[in-house]
Amino acid sequence: MRKMFPFYRKKKKKSSLPKKNGGVDLVKKLDRVFAYYIRLRDIMPNGMGKCISCGKIKPYRELDCGHFYGRTNMATRFDEDNCNGECRGCNRASSDHLIFYQENLIKKIGIARFSSLREKAHSTKKWEAEELQRMIDYYSKEVKRLSYEKGIHVNV
Repeated sequence: MRKMFPFYRKKKKKSSLPKKNGGVDLVKKLDRVFAYYIRLRDIMPNGMGKCISCGKIKPYRELDCGHFYGRTNMATRFDEDNCNGECRGCNRASSDHLIFYQENLIKKIGIARFSSLREKAHSTKKWEAEELQRMIDYYSKEVKRLSYEKGIHVNV
C-alpha cells in the first residue's frame, strides 16, 4: 500500500543548522556548555541560586537554563539576556510562569535591553560551524573560571 501512495512517506525535516563539522553535534555541545555557564553565572558563592520566575532559592543542581524566548528561536537561543537560572518546576511548567519571568527579567536587565531582545527574537539567525565552535571554546573557559570561583566541580 505504501508503494501506491508515496505521500505517506515521512520526509526528513531540513535543519537550519550547519552540516559541516557535525553542526547538530556542535549545537548540542554548545547547549550543554551554555546551560552550565548560565547556571554558574546566576548562583551565589554558596552554590545557591534564585529562580527568575518564582524567586525560590535552590541549589545549583536544581536549576536549569530557562529561556524567555524558546530554544527553537536560534537568534536568541544563546543570548545571555534571554537565558537565566530557573528552577525545574518553572522551566517545565506551562506558559504561566512567563509573566513572572518577564517582570523579573525587566527588573534584572532593564527595559531597553529587554526591548532589543524582543527585536532580536523577531529576526532569523543561521549559525556557521566556526561561530559555534568559537562560542563553545569561549563558554567552556568561562565555565571553568566560574566553577573555580564558586567552588563547584563541573565536567565540561
